[in-house]
Amino acid sequence: MFQKPKYWWVNHTQTYRQELEGEYLWSPKKKNVSYDNMIHVMPGDVVFSFADSAIRAIGVAIGRARETPKPPEFGSTGNQGGTDPGWQVPVRFKELTDPLRPKDHRSQLAPVLPARNSPIQASGDANRGVYLAAVPEPMVDKLTELFAGQVEQIVESITQTTGGRLVDDAAEERIMQRTDIGPTVKKTLVNARHGQGVFRVNLEQIERKCRVTGLLDRRHLRASHIKPWCICDDREILDGFNGLLLSPHVDHLFDRGYVSFSDVGDLLVSKELNHAVLESWGIALPRNVGPFRQEQCRYLEYHRVHVFEKSRGGRRGQSTGAAEDPEAAMNGEPVVVRTE
Repeated sequence: MFQKPKYWWVNHTQTYRQELEGEYLWSPKKKNVSYDNMIHVMPGDVVFSFADSAIRAIGVAIGRARETPKPPEFGSTGNQGGTDPGWQVPVRFKELTDPLRPKDHRSQLAPVLPARNSPIQASGDANRGVYLAAVPEPMVDKLTELFAGQVEQIVESITQTTGGRLVDDAAEERIMQRTDIGPTVKKTLVNARHGQGVFRVNLEQIERKCRVTGLLDRRHLRASHIKPWCICDDREILDGFNGLLLSPHVDHLFDRGYVSFSDVGDLLVSKELNHAVLESWGIALPRNVGPFRQEQCRYLEYHRVHVFEKSRGGRRGQSTGAAEDPEAAMNGEPVVVRTE
């Protein structure tokens, strides 16, 4: 289900500061391709902000377009929309310490400009009348090359401020835009995001309690996907083997990659997690929560590699038979705790 984000280029003129500080894009609803593009921006899409002859900021869309009046902070500027409502897209921006001037790289950018509705001319000047333009893949590749890693870093830092919500919002929007499934299936898949409906029913046939706390009262347990919902296919989204029933605080740690489990049930703890958190929440170490079924293990492997290890920046440790391996901790490895 995972898809790469789209990239957009906005030509900010008089309203650059207002839109950056207000964290949005706004355009009138006139018949214009670049204004119509506003309704095609999806959560997670990347926006290059061009003003004063340079790309001065990079943003990430955090929602879909909605109809709003012209922002009052525009005052008499940006008056092309009059008093009629327009489209507003929430975008979180970060300004660049070293803006990029297309004119300085026009020989590299000219060959990758879109043939129609290009945001800039071959000279590097803005195309007047174009507010928001789609950036084709060859142009994205060239811009990210010129920015030498800044784009990826900024997008990652902005995405992290949403606490993971942005990625799920983008995946949900993609489901709602699909034409190969009907509204009932869409609702079923979206409900699974929140641990409800068919997914929870399937999960409760496999798991009966929180693996860590032992809590049996399902009213207080969350149905959590092992492989993140946003990157599952339709079958994986509803697969009960791709889930755990967890107490809310354990779900928080598992979802964010602070803890994971080995196939035989050893609790794995990231080096990034302050052990005072575990102590305060009554999670004593070492701990083994019991072996997992074979069907669950492939999902757990994904979680260990792509959520626990990758997100937390750790490397998989080796079982030591002790509550904590001092050498592993000194080397910055996640601690594997195991009951003998």
